[in-house]
Amino acid sequence: MVPVSGPERARSHLQYSVAMSELVLTLQCPDRPGIVHAITAAIVAAGGNITELQQFSSPDSGQFFTRIEVQGSDAAELREAVGVQTAEFGASFHVDDATRRTRTLILASKAGHALNELLYRTHSGTLPIEVVGVMANHDVLAPMARFYGVPFEHRYVTPESKPDFEAEIRRVVDEQDVQLVVLARYMQILSPELCAFLEGRAINIHHSFLPGFKGANPYRQAHTRGVKLIGATAHFVTGDLDEGPIIEQNVVRVDHTMSVPKLVQKGQAQESQTLAEAVRLFAEHRVLADGHRTVIFR
Repeated sequence: MVPVSGPERARSHLQYSVAMSELVLTLQCPDRPGIVHAITAAIVAAGGNITELQQFSSPDSGQFFTRIEVQGSDAAELREAVGVQTAEFGASFHVDDATRRTRTLILASKAGHALNELLYRTHSGTLPIEVVGVMANHDVLAPMARFYGVPFEHRYVTPESKPDFEAEIRRVVDEQDVQLVVLARYMQILSPELCAFLEGRAINIHHSFLPGFKGANPYRQAHTRGVKLIGATAHFVTGDLDEGPIIEQNVVRVDHTMSVPKLVQKGQAQESQTLAEAVRLFAEHRVLADGHRTVIFR
């Protein structure tokens, strides 16, 4: 037998690790004893190894939630094993490839801060999404999309043209296998039909003044009222305007010395960071719905 040197052993181990599948199992069901035992038995049966496990039992809804990272198992085999082992629990679950970037369509208008944050983080490799394109109701952000090499399409949306534009959004989602739609300060209200079509896979961002400061110029309204905290909220899109389940929120302290432009600057920074974090959590399969709330496994 030829002895294997340390570096060669290290290279062999690295190649083995790279070749191993990396999966994420997310599951929810009514809470009762034996769920974790059944899930782990399924993972063992599928030849997988658990590298991370998080779980939560909601006292409010009576639901059990878990997110498990599994290495070394085949996705189809794991799905079958989990389905068999958890059949009696009435569980709903997903098995996803942890290395696959979430195919994402971004909707925008004129403000570029949130879009730029998403495209920059994607370009730098810190946001695990693949942006299939940007669709906007104005053309001002075309140069930004072009800079990042992302397809850009725009149509001026009017009440008459809105159904056609939304039909185009649906076509892109279907044909491009889009898993997530992000409203990066898209200043249009989606129709109830499109909200239903995108349920659970569309994220919006807004300033956290809502519902206290509705309408135009929320930062000017906040300045007039002398607020001490501003921030942003990222949430799922639903037919109820800005009332979908919340994914991420952030705030920053402000004071009376700050002008409206300074408030806008600080607020937009919070919007950008909060939206990007919500997208990351979704793309890493860390967001599970619990009625009007979300369970976030960080």
